[in-house]
This record gives sequence, C-alpha cells and structure tokens, in this order.
Amino acid sequence: MRAVRVERFGGPEVLETAEAPDPVARPGQVVIEVAVADTLFVETQIRAGAARQWFAVEPPYVPGGAVAGRVGAVGEGADASWAGRTVVAYTPNAQGGYAERVAVPAESLIPVPEGLEPERAAALMHDGVTGFGVFDAAEVKPGDWVLVTAAAGGMGVMLVQLARAAGARVAAAARGERKLDLARRLGADLAVDYTEPGWAERVREATGGAGPDVVFEGAGGEIGRAAFAIAAPGARYSAHGAPSGGFSPIDPAEAGRRRITVRGIQDVQFSMAERQRLAARALAEAAAGRLRPVIGRTFPLDRAAQAHAAIEAREILGKALLLV
Repeated sequence: MRAVRVERFGGPEVLETAEAPDPVARPGQVVIEVAVADTLFVETQIRAGAARQWFAVEPPYVPGGAVAGRVGAVGEGADASWAGRTVVAYTPNAQGGYAERVAVPAESLIPVPEGLEPERAAALMHDGVTGFGVFDAAEVKPGDWVLVTAAAGGMGVMLVQLARAAGARVAAAARGERKLDLARRLGADLAVDYTEPGWAERVREATGGAGPDVVFEGAGGEIGRAAFAIAAPGARYSAHGAPSGGFSPIDPAEAGRRRITVRGIQDVQFSMAERQRLAARALAEAAAGRLRPVIGRTFPLDRAAQAHAAIEAREILGKALLLV
C-alpha cells in the first residue's frame, strides 16, 4: 500500500509517498480502507520538529491521527458486523492515517451516520471534539458576546456556529477578506481582521465597551494577548490554539483581579471514551444539518506536502483533507 512518511524533521518536502506493508488486523482490531485522512496544523509543527517538548514523535513515522473509510478486514475477537461499514476512527498514537489502510482497535470505531459524507465526518474528528469540549465548558448563554479568534479555521468555524445556535452574538477575528466573509456567512455579527491596528478595540466597541463575555482564542501570540486584554470582567477565556507563535501567557493575578476564568489546552486532553462521545455528538449534529464543517481544500494522498504547505501559509478556509 501507499503511505506518506516523514523520514526526517523539516519542511513540507520531507513528506514522501512510499510503499509500505499492508497492515494486518490483529485480535481485537480491524483494518480500515482509508478514504479520507484528517490534517491538523499541529501536524505541520511536529513534522518540522518544532513541537518536541510536547510530542514524543521521532522520524521515521507516518502522520495522521484520524481517518474515515470502510472496514475491509476484521480480526479475531472483533465484532464481524463491522465488515463493510463506513466508519471514522482515531489512529493508534495519532499516527498512521496518511495511508491507504490502517489497523485500529475495533472499540475505537464510530459509525458514520446515514447521509453524512466521509469527508465531513473526517473533518469533525478533531475540531468537532475539541470544539464541543471548549464550548460546553464556557457555558455560553443567550445574549453573550463571544469572540472567536482564528475564526475561519477548522475549529473556529465550529465555534462560530455553536455560539450563534446558543443565541450569542459573535465577533469573529481572522486574517484577510476571504476569511472574514466566511465568518459573516456563518452568522458572525462582527468580523475583524486582526492584522489591522485597533482590531481589538473594534470588538470592545461592538460590545458596548464592556468586552466579550467569552473568548475562544485559537491564534496565540500577540493576538491572544490582545483578546485577553479586552475580555469583560467575569469572562470565560479559553485558549486552544497557537499557530501565531505559542500560547499567550496569562497573568493569573490579573485574571483573578478581573474574575476571568482561564482554560487552556491542558483542559481538553480528553480520555478516548470522552473523545468518542464528543465525536459521535458532532457527527450526529452534522448529519442533522445543525453543524457544517467547512472543507476548504482537498488533496490527493501523494500531495500531502502541498497540503502542509497550504496549511502553514494560512491559505485554507476551514479544513484541509487528504483523499486516498
């Protein structure tokens, strides 16, 4: 079978397609014939060797933490009724998904609901799970002002939709008119470009000067610091992404003085059972038409390097997926 391997840390060009042995379904496992592999910004950081303090990944390895496809083989002790079904699953150790086939524990399988395309299902496996996790914890109420940074990314588009569905007013912050237009189409009341001076003050003014009641911060760096600075007294601030240069440091004393509840990436490290529960919930919401993942671009498996380059260049609206 074909698989995309990282033989050494480096730029997107280190992603190379090569032949690999077909996986075998061991006891309790199934083999998925992969149709779609999810991609994540953090996978580009791991590939570059820039996230070694957080992820114990060393080359050579096959990236890819979640896939959608058809169950092609069932191992001894696994439920034979899985054979032929369309499913999504997390890959063991968040590796192996950029391939034509992958072996996973049968207990990790989630059936794709009727009427939901495998591409949309794969797009929800990470961003849908983390999105619901941080959204539930923030306890968004009708009438709240919610600021979403990186609002046109895979998770940002989820949070904009969830906040609107909860009756909140949404300020979406992103880079460039294409992304701002997407946020408006998803229901954002205000869309601001955070590469422009004074963007945070525009958000504060829109809230009547009080600042947002909830901040979903997916950008990091200076953007995250500016978002925290305008959060309302008593706000809920959740930092879940850092593509702009690391998570923004938050002064606990200042947060306490302003009664701001701060949650970070450590608060969304769910157990596998909880991840599967949240994933199934996201799939059900999408199948019912209440949640729409945005798939900006798809790439053939052997163009994984182009996918990573586009992700790093911030070219993608919503999700980038690999089609196998």
